[in-house]
This record gives sequence, structure tokens and C-alpha cells, in this order.
Amino acid sequence: MELLKGKVAVVFAASGEIAGAVARSFAQHGAKVHVTGRKLTKVKALADEIKAGGGQAEAGTVDALNETEIDAYLQQVVADNGQLDIVFNGIGSYYRDAGSGTPTTMATFEQFLHPLQSICGSQFLTSRSAARHMIQSGSEGTILLFNASMSRTKTPNMAGFASACAAIEGLTRVMAAEFGQHGIKVTCICSSAIYESYKISEMISDFSQQLGVSKEDMTAQYKKFDILGSGPTLKQVAETATFLASENGVLFNSHIVDVDCGKLNLL
Repeated sequence: MELLKGKVAVVFAASGEIAGAVARSFAQHGAKVHVTGRKLTKVKALADEIKAGGGQAEAGTVDALNETEIDAYLQQVVADNGQLDIVFNGIGSYYRDAGSGTPTTMATFEQFLHPLQSICGSQFLTSRSAARHMIQSGSEGTILLFNASMSRTKTPNMAGFASACAAIEGLTRVMAAEFGQHGIKVTCICSSAIYESYKISEMISDFSQQLGVSKEDMTAQYKKFDILGSGPTLKQVAETATFLASENGVLFNSHIVDVDCGKLNLL
């Protein structure tokens, strides 16, 4: 089923696993997808993969923390297509850069601010630029933000990252209220740990070494809060993003949509 047929989508930080999966899903459901990243080689490979599978895709170099690059790219997309229907930003952060795993009493101010500036800051920049171009082109589009369930769990040693995730949720609600008058929908996808992803696997490996326990035992610690004994997959998260960007997805405008298969420790 082509839920996004005729739509024009831009995916930022598409070299990452999550954004890459979302881009593939958008294309499989009929959207023309513009995939961007700081390194053209990686996103071009993704665009070539999508086109080889029968989808429409173009690749571009954009730093999702550079507002000038973001704005210029979206302006070109609208100039080429006459519309901008969907924007998704899958930017992430290496957990050590975010100060994750460091006690709040020991984390530096720079570590605390890093995820707020990089993760939440990037979502702010891409979302507001997208809204401007959607308004100018008359596109009643969908802006999808992305964060982690750390925003609503009581997890120690995650001050900066948890704060950034909570900030993204607040930003989502504010922008939905502002942009709704122009027919623009704003929704946030909130994911729990995606165990198959490289970043989560790497983090679990590092923590298991630090604590002197096996990776299996550390993984079990993470999974003990999973109601169904499993978490979301990359494909499931991507398909959820596609649904939210479709016509029926309007039901979730301004919402924080949990994609976690159910968690016992989520507020």
C-alpha cells in the first residue's frame, strides 16, 4: 500500500540506522525521498539502494546543525518539487558525548549541554526551517521529531540526555500549536532501546565492561522492563513514522507517540 504516494519527504541525518530505515519506508510507500547527511558518500549509497528497489530518492550534503545549510537545502527541494510534505530528523548522539553513564555530580557543564545543543538544537533548526518552507509553498505537511524514552524514565547518570529528550517533547507541543493554523502537523516519535541498532549494542557492550558483567546479563537488565520481553525493531519504528506522515496520521498531531512495545518503567 502506497500511503505516501505523491509526497515529497526530506530525511535529515539519514546516514544513521533509524533515519535510514525511515527513508526506506517512506520510499516504499510512494514518497520521493531526499536523504541528507554530513557525508555525501553514505547518503548517496542509501539513495542508490532506494532507487535500485524501485523508489525515488535524491542525496544531499547537509549538516543538521547548520541552519544555513538546512534552509538552503529545503528551499531547493521546494523549488524542484513545488512542495514539501514530510520532514524527519533522526539525529542522535554518542552516549559518552552526551555524558550518559556519568553521575550528575561528576558530569561537566559541557557534557550536560551537549545533547541539548546537538540533539534538541538540531530538531529545533530543521523543524522551524521546514515549517517556513511549508507555509511559503502552501504545503500542509508533517514534521516528525524523534527522541528516546529516557525523557520519562527514572534512570540515573543520564542528566543531559534525559533533559534533551524531555525538551524535544515540549518543543513538539509548542510547534504543533503554532504551525497548526497553517495545516502543518507536528508529532514526536519516542522510542525505547532498539536492540538491533549499532549504538545500543555498543552502549550495552561498554557498560557491561565497565561493570564487569557479561553483555547478556547487561542486555537482560535493559529488557526486564519490556512488558512483552522485546523492544521495537528498526522496521517497526520506520513503519510507524510512515503511518504518522500519512493522511490517517493526523489523529496524532502534537502527540508524543511511544514506540516501545510497552515498558513497565515509563511514566
